Amino acid sequence: MEAVIGRAIEDATVLSDAGFDGVMVENFGDAPFYAEDVPKVTIAAMTAAISAVASIGLPTGVNVLRNDGLGALAVAAATGASFVRVNVLSGMMYTDQGPIVGRAAEIARSRRGLCPDVAILADVFVKHATPPAGLSLLDATNDLVERAGADAVVVSGTGTGAATSLDDLRIVADQSRLPVFVGSGATADTIARILSIGQGAIVGSDTKVGGIATNPVDPERAAALVRAAAR
Repeated sequence: MEAVIGRAIEDATVLSDAGFDGVMVENFGDAPFYAEDVPKVTIAAMTAAISAVASIGLPTGVNVLRNDGLGALAVAAATGASFVRVNVLSGMMYTDQGPIVGRAAEIARSRRGLCPDVAILADVFVKHATPPAGLSLLDATNDLVERAGADAVVVSGTGTGAATSLDDLRIVADQSRLPVFVGSGATADTIARILSIGQGAIVGSDTKVGGIATNPVDPERAAALVRAAAR
């Protein structure tokens, strides 16, 4: 755990120095993931890591993979994190962990009791997943925005590092009264087009050494992306 937390602090420090607006911590190394209810040791480890990362001073988010939104809220309440990401907040998606069903009602009530100021970033048609037959991106967005208690919507490509369709981004942005973020595939070359449609992007792979998600953050790549976003 000492090495894990040290790596998290190093990456967060590089992102902060590059000018990022916030950081998000997820248990990306835990694959294969539990679908909805991670072990208690994962919650304890995430709490330790996020408490350390929060000392950097940037707004900090929590994403407990694969879809433990209640666990993420518990960690946020304990650490003072600013937001959580929930991959399937409403509806249902077929994933490599099996069918995952959203728990929006429980998450909304848990947030109200534990950490009412924590924002919920919710994916629509999340990556590494397939929607039920007949469900459109437009209808899924409407349900998520109007009925699930989300504060922002995340639109992604098919998988980690995969480019997000700008057509999909436009559909969601046109339908959503909430902020819309890209959740995968943003790069220094594409961030300007993304920000002409949505309000932000969650960037992992493009900031890493060699563009590989599991590598450390590369200071030059991180700074290049921030410069491109500023332009």
